[in-house]
Amino acid sequence: MSVKVFNTKEVQDLLKAASNIEGVGGNPRAKEIVHRLLSDLFKAIDDLNMTPDEIWAGVNYLNKLGSDGESALLAAGLGLEKYIDIRLDAEDAAIGIEGGTPRTIEGPLYVAGAPIKDGEARIDLDDDAKAGPLVIRGTVTGPDGKPVAGAIVEAWHANSHGFYSHFDPTGEQTPFNLRGAVRTGADGKYEFKTLMPTGYGCPPQGATQQLLNVLNRHGNRPAHVHFFVSGDQFRKLTTQFNIEGDPLTWDDFAYATREGLVPPVTQKTGGKALGLKTDDYQEIVFDIRLTPLVQGKDNQVVHRQRAEAQPA
Repeated sequence: MSVKVFNTKEVQDLLKAASNIEGVGGNPRAKEIVHRLLSDLFKAIDDLNMTPDEIWAGVNYLNKLGSDGESALLAAGLGLEKYIDIRLDAEDAAIGIEGGTPRTIEGPLYVAGAPIKDGEARIDLDDDAKAGPLVIRGTVTGPDGKPVAGAIVEAWHANSHGFYSHFDPTGEQTPFNLRGAVRTGADGKYEFKTLMPTGYGCPPQGATQQLLNVLNRHGNRPAHVHFFVSGDQFRKLTTQFNIEGDPLTWDDFAYATREGLVPPVTQKTGGKALGLKTDDYQEIVFDIRLTPLVQGKDNQVVHRQRAEAQPA
């Protein structure tokens, strides 16, 4: 039997009391958000006639999600992080900002503290027999196409096993392996010497994959490289590119793929002269165009919990 109690005075009074929305003190914005989210949840329970078993299964799932440390991973997998980008794109369109490198999701695996090098950085600190050498280079420009000097370009990606340093369950990677930061010179150029990454999948026994299984969805990402790019008088860019030819490029469980973020991979020779492990190597040119501040402020900076470490 389905009953409807959401609109009763008892339930509405409960929502007001639980959020203390009419009480003094506390954070008014937090009260507003809690009242709205709790109201939406209560109404969904009514509309879908959720059983107590289903409700407590959800509570137990949140416990597992937290203990597995996968809240940010699930946020990407359920499209929450993509939805934030859609809203930011709409805000840009509304105020007439266009032409910059497309933004896309940060993901949960950034680590602050990578050493900053001038112009170029070698970030393949560990041997990886399965990964061939890769050079990523490009030019950072402003909206007018002129090079941006002093821009900080940060990059991070997975190894050939799909693991990121600092999050590698094997514990075998050197701190800041496949992570680095470059400061551009007057020409706006940056370069990373690294190894070709592969994609990764959600931990198979983790809470994120558990829910994806229920939804009959996979939890895999194509090979990709993440970027933060910042410069004086420009907004910080959060983006990533996918490796051309990966079969999951347009089937990313985190919905991060965008037009303009799948640059071509070029086969090159002369790697030995560059200090690479083989003479044959691959190159990706990824030019980055930043966008201006909005009324003197950077409205693209996102404050969220991130890992931080010191180089070894």
